[in-house]
Amino acid sequence: MRLLLLISVFLFVCGSMPCMAQKSSKVQKKADKYFNEALAQRAARRNDAACALMELCLRYDTANLEANSLLGQWYFQDHRFDMAVETFRKASARCFEGREAFTKPLVKSLIYAARPDEALQLIATVATANDTADWNQMRRKAETTRDIMKRSWAVFPQNLGVRINTSVPEMFPSMAVDTQYLFLTRRVNNIDEDLYAARADSCGGWFKALNIGEPTNTAHMESSQFISADGHYLFFTRCDNRSENGWDMGGCDMFMAYRVANDSAWTQPQPFGRTINTPDYEGMPSLSPDNMELYFVSDRKGGYGGYDIWYSKFEDGLWRLPVNAGPGVNTPGNEVAPFIAPDNKTLFFASDYWPGMGGADLFVARRHKNGKWGRAENMGYPINTACEEKSCYVALNGRQLYYASDRGGPTGNYDIYITDIPAIMGPTPMTYLQGYVVDSITREPLNSAVMHICNAHTGDTLYELRSNRGDASYVITLEPERIYAVHTARMGYQPVNDTLQMDTTFIKRPMHHNVAMLPYGYDPVKHFDTLIGSVHFDVNVTELNPDDKRTLQALMEPWLEEKGIIVHVNAYTDNTGTPMINEGLSYKRAAFIAREIASLGIPETSIQARGWGEANAIAPNDTEEGRYKNRRVEIILKR
Repeated sequence: MRLLLLISVFLFVCGSMPCMAQKSSKVQKKADKYFNEALAQRAARRNDAACALMELCLRYDTANLEANSLLGQWYFQDHRFDMAVETFRKASARCFEGREAFTKPLVKSLIYAARPDEALQLIATVATANDTADWNQMRRKAETTRDIMKRSWAVFPQNLGVRINTSVPEMFPSMAVDTQYLFLTRRVNNIDEDLYAARADSCGGWFKALNIGEPTNTAHMESSQFISADGHYLFFTRCDNRSENGWDMGGCDMFMAYRVANDSAWTQPQPFGRTINTPDYEGMPSLSPDNMELYFVSDRKGGYGGYDIWYSKFEDGLWRLPVNAGPGVNTPGNEVAPFIAPDNKTLFFASDYWPGMGGADLFVARRHKNGKWGRAENMGYPINTACEEKSCYVALNGRQLYYASDRGGPTGNYDIYITDIPAIMGPTPMTYLQGYVVDSITREPLNSAVMHICNAHTGDTLYELRSNRGDASYVITLEPERIYAVHTARMGYQPVNDTLQMDTTFIKRPMHHNVAMLPYGYDPVKHFDTLIGSVHFDVNVTELNPDDKRTLQALMEPWLEEKGIIVHVNAYTDNTGTPMINEGLSYKRAAFIAREIASLGIPETSIQARGWGEANAIAPNDTEEGRYKNRRVEIILKR
């Protein structure tokens, strides 16, 4: 009887084997089908569909080593770190030799999921002497993440939404101090980058970001723009450049465009000269609020390695040779996307080398009294995450941070976020002074008036600026709870001195102050004021030809023995190009003429040279003849 039972069981099992094999084959075919479909969806960049299909594959083939590995990698690459943790944790248990294959990716996923304590516990149980280097590196990363998370803030970054962000990357947010427009870079078709702008609506949000068009955007790549505090200058990076001499431009360089008013068109962008642009990379500009320092990124020689942050000072109408921001900011890695805050003493930037949570993090450095930058600080969690946070703008109040992060999607697919930041991490809250400079009698705008903002108690000059060439407006960021002296001067007008007190009420609103100037009147009995001649220049020329030198000598000859005179050398340009470039060009011409006059025997202490850029046009700039008349240096004698 027992023998018959055993025979029956044997026959049953043997008879069932073809059916079991057929079922297993069907299951495997389904698993393979979903696996291949998942690969196709991933190749087509339909990432969510790819992950869902790979999950289906694993329902039929749970121990598939490759499917588990790919799914975990995809979740990790899409920044769904908690899903990567669960995938690798399950794979460790259900795959043959899964613990050996998936422990390291599990630890890495735990670190990036902001779960460093779990990662450290796991490392302690599995680390082996045969693999010390890898485990030590992961341990240090987990400890760094844990330390940064100890300095976490009760802030809640919010995506700016569909009017600003799209399915392609948006980066480099920036605004003028009036915050009426948000400028950004968008990667079009995931290849080209162009500059966009969104106008503020009346509800605290933004209208749809639109391409700012030509002539700023071209077939080349334009990116990483920065708008000046007054909204009149746009600095940006343009790539794929070439210049005839191979030096002024090369690869990626910095350009500048200008507009006479905030609702007018941008001028044709002009590249910075060879003082700043080189055959190396130059880009990601940020202008100080007083328009006197330009921060940017370059991999030129003389840095600390990779991309470094450099800055150039605007002095006597010229951008000076750039200076490296130093070891408090720069490292052997890459430091990019600088933003100099409105207080002019706090620098924000991104780095992939300073201790961070993963990818690039945002850091802040403070300027010491000696002008050097202090050691960078990580901005903490959740401003920084294991994803990439790579460019930022801080509002005038020092408490709102706009920045780009790819936390919401796969690597490199940035969106722009906004969050509050704690006072300890932010710059000094600032306000701004704005107004117009006008003729006190005719009320006509007086452009290119020079304004010195001084400490009213010490007399020290804090800022120097000029009224806009278009509408004669001016804007300058200032620290509240201070008393300022404002000295305004312009050719042909009496200087104006004002004292302004800015209390804390101006943190939430700007101070408006118009400057009215009286024409300068000389008493002909007491004063001597004579224009003895002018020297004209061709386009972009700063030196004199031999004929012009002889003319200059003839002009000065009768006055070489005259006692008690002051020679004023005032240089002007036409209105082509941008005001900053024209101002620098006029300074060069004035300085050259002054040196020539000094060589004739006039003491240098009796010569005052000044570049006025586009001010005081004596002819319309709409013809070449008129522009030539405006490209002049006037020599005036005063006693």
